[in-house]
Amino acid sequence: MSGEGAHTNGELHCPRCGLEHDAGERFCRDCGMPLVQAEGDDAEVDERRRRARRIKPQYTEGELVRVARAQNQSEAELIENLLLARGIPSLLRRSAGVDVPDMLAAGARDVLVPESAVQAAREALAPQPG
Repeated sequence: MSGEGAHTNGELHCPRCGLEHDAGERFCRDCGMPLVQAEGDDAEVDERRRRARRIKPQYTEGELVRVARAQNQSEAELIENLLLARGIPSLLRRSAGVDVPDMLAAGARDVLVPESAVQAAREALAPQPG
């Protein structure tokens, strides 16, 4: 893909097929991959691409649904990585009613996934016997 570093107006592109999209879109209309911006340093862009390539397109459809609640940012990132290992995209957000401005990593977080990934996410996060 030539000209990857030339995106400076907020446009997004697909890390798999390179198709450009408007800034308001989240997923590639051709292959379903999460979109990334080419702006930023190369290491950051490479990390976003690496993560985006792990996501399974069948888990990118529908509205976001809460599947877990973490006690803090670190726990939420652990859950996010467990889901990513199964190809499930997720979004973290501070839980409603939580206000801890002095300690930004503190406070509960909601873990959200697209509707098409809810069942797979709940299975991935279910306690394992034994």
